[in-house]
Amino acid sequence: MTTFIDKIAWIYVVDGQILGARSKGKDIYYLPGGKREPGETDIETLLREIEEELSVRIKQETVLHFGTFEAGAHGKSEGMQVKMTCYTGDFDGDLRSASEIEELDWLTYQDRDRVSPVCQIIFDKLREMKLLS
Repeated sequence: MTTFIDKIAWIYVVDGQILGARSKGKDIYYLPGGKREPGETDIETLLREIEEELSVRIKQETVLHFGTFEAGAHGKSEGMQVKMTCYTGDFDGDLRSASEIEELDWLTYQDRDRVSPVCQIIFDKLREMKLLS
């Protein structure tokens, strides 16, 4: 039986690099975002998680759905999948790690092996679209 982890993520690409976040105690990068709380919509989850993790406020009127991706969950048992619904959007504020985020980094396609399996699929899509160096 397949079990899904439902995650919402923010894709922020600048000059061919994507913003990645590494949580405390983790050895790989993920896209910023997280799991929804009961009753939250995708957008509510995105706004809350990004403010908690990166100390910036996503401008809700600029949010666009990028895509939904699925892959095996990193570090979890076989049969555990991640369904990651991704959005783009502009923000106000200065990016800085907060909450459980230990480090932010600008990643390129060459960093593909440093991200989770679902993020690798997203990296491939961004590369195909010529958005990721």
